[in-house]
Amino acid sequence: MDKCIICGAEANGPICDVHQEDVVFEFTGNRPGQLTPGRFYKGTVDGFAEFGVFIDIGERVTGLLHKSELDRRLDSLNWEEGDPVYVQVTKVHNNGNIDLAWSIRQADSEFRGKLIQTPQGDELPAEKPKKEKRAVVRQTLSDKQKAKQQKDDERRTQKQKEEEEESAQQAEEQQADEQQAEETERETPDKTPATPADADDAGVTYERVEIGTLADHVGENARLEGTVTGVRQTSGPTVFTIRDETGTVDAAAFVEAGVRAYPEVEVGDIIGLNGEVEMRRDELQVETEDLDILEGGERDAVEGRLKNALDARARPEATEPLAEDAVVSALSAEIRDVATAIRRAVIEGRPVIVRHSATADGYLTGAAIERATLPLIREEHSREDAIYHYFDRRPLQDGVYGMDDATGDVTNMLSNRDRHDEQFPLFVLAAAGSTKESLDGLELLDIYGAPKVVVDAAVADEEVAEVVDTMLNPNLKDEAFEANLTSTVLGANVAASVNSGVRDDLAHLPAVSFWEDAPEQYVELAANAGYDEQATRELREAIALEAYYQSYEDKREVITDLLFGEVGGLASHIAQQFRTKLDDELETAEANLDYVDEGGVNFAVLDTDAYTNRFDFPPTELLLDEVHRRNREGEPFVTIGLADDEIHIRATTNVDVREVAEAARLRVPNAGVTPRSAHDGKLEFLVGERDAVLEAVIATVAEQLA
Repeated sequence: MDKCIICGAEANGPICDVHQEDVVFEFTGNRPGQLTPGRFYKGTVDGFAEFGVFIDIGERVTGLLHKSELDRRLDSLNWEEGDPVYVQVTKVHNNGNIDLAWSIRQADSEFRGKLIQTPQGDELPAEKPKKEKRAVVRQTLSDKQKAKQQKDDERRTQKQKEEEEESAQQAEEQQADEQQAEETERETPDKTPATPADADDAGVTYERVEIGTLADHVGENARLEGTVTGVRQTSGPTVFTIRDETGTVDAAAFVEAGVRAYPEVEVGDIIGLNGEVEMRRDELQVETEDLDILEGGERDAVEGRLKNALDARARPEATEPLAEDAVVSALSAEIRDVATAIRRAVIEGRPVIVRHSATADGYLTGAAIERATLPLIREEHSREDAIYHYFDRRPLQDGVYGMDDATGDVTNMLSNRDRHDEQFPLFVLAAAGSTKESLDGLELLDIYGAPKVVVDAAVADEEVAEVVDTMLNPNLKDEAFEANLTSTVLGANVAASVNSGVRDDLAHLPAVSFWEDAPEQYVELAANAGYDEQATRELREAIALEAYYQSYEDKREVITDLLFGEVGGLASHIAQQFRTKLDDELETAEANLDYVDEGGVNFAVLDTDAYTNRFDFPPTELLLDEVHRRNREGEPFVTIGLADDEIHIRATTNVDVREVAEAARLRVPNAGVTPRSAHDGKLEFLVGERDAVLEAVIATVAEQLA
């Protein structure tokens, strides 16, 4: 019978069953079935996929570390192929697939021991090079030297045996002490936890320290008082995210590998925490010794302190518009309200999710808010991957926040709450979400109490304003604005209010967002920032192209490089691709336009099914915009894109798409005509009534504009 290398207890091998997860194993087998689920193994990165990382554990033995098992976003990992990593085997399937979990311990020294797992069993690490060298040396020793060497070896063996016996005795004594402590605790159930100025049982004192100053207290004991903004269970400790009036930090509490520490503590609780301040992988972290939920006067004092600090920090100072603009000035209160919501979310440790239309205007609006928010997240949160954990940007189709989008978002936020005890995010709808077609999705968020704001310069409905916290839209003001405005203009001003430090970075964005007739003040603002007319055009076209190819995912790095990198270069290259692809499509489209004169209104009709590549760039909406700009003759002029089951309308004067749909339904009652997106001038209908619907729409629009 062997002895456990950790506790000295008798074991069938070098490690007992109790301490299997306290050591790391090096696997020398060659079949998945030889692995032991529950153990931690040292492996190497084999490759990456959208759903996780492949890890080589042994020869011809590779497992999958799924992205859901990581404590950070997959694209924030700084691993490269061949890098050593530490993982836990959670399951070995009959087909040989291996499920892995993340290990918070990522070095041999962070485990309590290291063993070799061979197909024959577990072994202590061998020092083969030393043994071989010693064998060679012994061949050249004299008999006297051999005798001395043998005696030394016997002394070392005896000393090792005594050390093992001493280790086993210490383990037994420690177990007896723990048992005695448990009995004492049962006898004295009213034991009072340590206060900030009191000493614990070991005589250690914990003075209250503000989280913002923890970098000055590494290696010291400290007491934190604040609110819990997140809880996540790793395969090792439980990690609590704590926020006070000065910042946010993670605190690790360990009971047993994978077991929830302090299960009574939930997000939103006001707590007092005693622990030691440490640096883990260049990140501040507190090793928890004691954690209590505060009650009564202690809770009230901390809660009041947090609220006062949060209100003061979240509300930005009033800022001047990026350029002189009467509409923006009239919306200054709403701009400040949206900025406050974003800043508050960052301080509270609440993720910010920007959902924007998959257009150049949408991407520019979202990128402006992203540019302002990420530096605040870096300042507020100590985690290296905080900018990925607390901010995300996802495109929407049609400028509508539909039920499919909302259902996906709700599923993600509920999963994050259940798995990591994460707060519900703040949703920022940018260049989207202001019309009734988004109500179903917004109301679903409302049921769960998720905060939400809208930043949109397009048409708007009062019903939407009633279900969101703040609606930034000029069309809801009492004043009758007749302004050439984009959502980017609003979003850039919001961003400057969120973080005045990035104000200069945003100067060129408004001019980039105008496809034509950019207001002079924004052209001049961009020029002063180093972006002439050609540079802004190339940026706009490059963003439009990237918006199409990134329509289902966020690739923030490319957008950042385009908008905030060196002028020209990348943008010029991508813009050339945009122009080539668009011109090819325009040539075909313009050659196949049908012109119709109905009631004094000029119409240009394009059969987009027959004369466009619907599943390649440019998208129908962008192509029709360009066709309309190039071919309109006189006022009013309407361009219609006709597909099998949808119609897109572009007009030189305002067209109420909902009224058009209602009137067309009366003309063709069995066609199922419905407005898909009043935001983008889109109708849907049943394909069997295609020709009848087109005639009804043309007649209705002509009546509306006559």
